[in-house]
Amino acid sequence: MGERSSWHEGILRRQSARESAARTYARALPIVPVRARGMTIEGADGRRYLDCLSGAGTLALGHNHPVVLEAIRKVLDSGAPLHVLDLATPVKDAFTTELFRTLPPKLADHARVQFCGPAGTDAVEAAFKLVRTATGRNGMLAFTGAYHGMTAGALEASGNAFDVRVARLPYPQHYRCPFGVGGEHGAELAARWTESVLDDPQSGVPRPAGMILEPVQGEGGVIPAPDTWLRRMRQLTQDRSIPLIVDEVQTGVGRTGAFWAVEHSGVTPDVMVLSKAIGGSLPLAVVVYHEDLDVWEPGAHAGTFRGNQLAMAAGTATLAYVRENGLSARAHDLGTRLLVELRASMGEFACVGDVRGRGLMIGVEVVDPAREPTPKQRPEPRQDPMRPDAARDPRPPAPELAAAVQRECLRRGLIVELGGRHSSVVRLLPPLTISEEQAAAVLDRLTDAVHTVARDHAGTRPLH
Repeated sequence: MGERSSWHEGILRRQSARESAARTYARALPIVPVRARGMTIEGADGRRYLDCLSGAGTLALGHNHPVVLEAIRKVLDSGAPLHVLDLATPVKDAFTTELFRTLPPKLADHARVQFCGPAGTDAVEAAFKLVRTATGRNGMLAFTGAYHGMTAGALEASGNAFDVRVARLPYPQHYRCPFGVGGEHGAELAARWTESVLDDPQSGVPRPAGMILEPVQGEGGVIPAPDTWLRRMRQLTQDRSIPLIVDEVQTGVGRTGAFWAVEHSGVTPDVMVLSKAIGGSLPLAVVVYHEDLDVWEPGAHAGTFRGNQLAMAAGTATLAYVRENGLSARAHDLGTRLLVELRASMGEFACVGDVRGRGLMIGVEVVDPAREPTPKQRPEPRQDPMRPDAARDPRPPAPELAAAVQRECLRRGLIVELGGRHSSVVRLLPPLTISEEQAAAVLDRLTDAVHTVARDHAGTRPLH
């Protein structure tokens, strides 16, 4: 064990000395994975972990699923070229066939697909270029709390951007409603604000090239958009000939309880941005869009690594497995039960403000129970007729306590990530293949971690 520990520490020490200061996950998760299967990771120190990060949502089937490995081996053993630029291949043909089979029917019947660079942010950039070319306009509409990637254009549309050419609109949320009311009423106010910005000739926002949104904001704190609001955004953009871009990089391939998260609302976007799970654990990103937007010239968007054959094979296997085995429906059922059980167990702790999510995309917001809400956070009137279930006023976020929960989870062999505006939301993104026993273990370990943090930090003792 001592030799394993020394090996483990040596690798971490060399990473710290050699890698960029921009590294992120490695800072909060000082583990060295050497083997993985399904939801389980084994570290170089011999410890085992349940992985509720899943490659930030990439691993729909978990680590090294047999159908994914078989698909990759089949390509390797066939002697097929691994690098083909954007040439047609049987592997690509099988991928696009399976992808189109899963798309919302109204889009699939009129769709085109553009293969981009291998990251989701590359697909976002391509989508922006696409709608700007098709409309002849330049500006973009995006939402508070959004995350669309780290390249320049995608970052401009994200919520933490600084120098932007993007109009920012309010994203509805129940717990920390920007209008102080939450529920359907808060979503309606957000929609009205968007409509006013689009129609007011002096709003300062000229007609844009497109609107981009996430059906569930992931990095923004696991905030599901109300279905009525999504339908309203679709109608507003459609009536004004503004292409609607839906970012399904993290929400796609069954994650939220539907194959694509837009299906909950029945919305058919003009453009879908896809990555993460569609590559079956390997790098792959595409833009799927309505054929009417397909007006750019040959070579208008190119890239050397658009034709990753191994990723397409792994992606085809993943898409087919999720579809054939009803994993979207299972994510809905299991996710609903997990939310109910988490709300019951977390309700004991004053340091937990909210538990929310959709399907197997779940967030637990950690707050500071020692601080009272500020007046601007206290909605008036307290009981809104549109929100009869109005919760107590939200307390300030507590990123330090959230980080402590993450550390306690890791000590218990559970890998979780933090997100949200202040990194105060503990996020669960388990693989869709998570077993009932593993789900129970996740609940137990997370609850025990929160209990420990509540006990050990002044002012955050359990309420019971």
